[in-house]
Amino acid sequence: MNFLNLKTILSSIVVVTMISGCATKTGNQTIDDNQRAIIGTTIGAIAGIALGNNIGGGNKNRNKVIGAVTGAAIGGAIGYSLDKQAKEVANSLNTNVNNNPNAPLDPSQDLIVSNTDNYVKIMFRDAMMFETNQANPTMSASAKINKVTGVLAKYPNTLVQVVGHTDNRGTYSLNKQLSEQRASNVGTVIYNSGVKNQIFSKGCSYDKPIAPNTNATNMALNRRVEIFLYPNQQSVTDTCK
Repeated sequence: MNFLNLKTILSSIVVVTMISGCATKTGNQTIDDNQRAIIGTTIGAIAGIALGNNIGGGNKNRNKVIGAVTGAAIGGAIGYSLDKQAKEVANSLNTNVNNNPNAPLDPSQDLIVSNTDNYVKIMFRDAMMFETNQANPTMSASAKINKVTGVLAKYPNTLVQVVGHTDNRGTYSLNKQLSEQRASNVGTVIYNSGVKNQIFSKGCSYDKPIAPNTNATNMALNRRVEIFLYPNQQSVTDTCK
């Protein structure tokens, strides 16, 4: 590698660092935000290098650097955007982002907003969303859902997937139907708010329990509706597995 290429790469690293540092704020959450942005930046840079290596013609090393910087910018932006979006959703629902993996096992937590590097998730317990054996959200539940749509209006490219889950009482097919109806009805509330987002719904029956269906408390934990917010199609996961 000649001196010119080394200088170019070092300059690119400075640019990447500047990009990942744009999210700097104060408080304990700063570390989490920057770490997520840096992770996105790193992944994006690696993907960019691979892309740059395959660009036809020209200088391969230069192409790798260009690809790395471009990929880093995209990856870092997605990582930070999800953190920001999760906070906005949580604020709209008068709660905080809770990424503790044990939070869904706490019966007192009937509403949990969390996020990963690929999506934001809002989990609603069925008890706060529906009357017993009903599939239509209550008025109070619809009001909460509409608070989320206020945030979605700012992110029209976000993909929305609504997923229903049940406990294992009754047949699989009946629970499948109930979970699909509940997810679909929540999706309809979001759609009727006028947002421009693509909205999908899915019912998982009792395929993905949070806890073993061994008692009433655990069964209540498993009855839930989850709203996933994805930045792009590549981030969509199979939520029933």
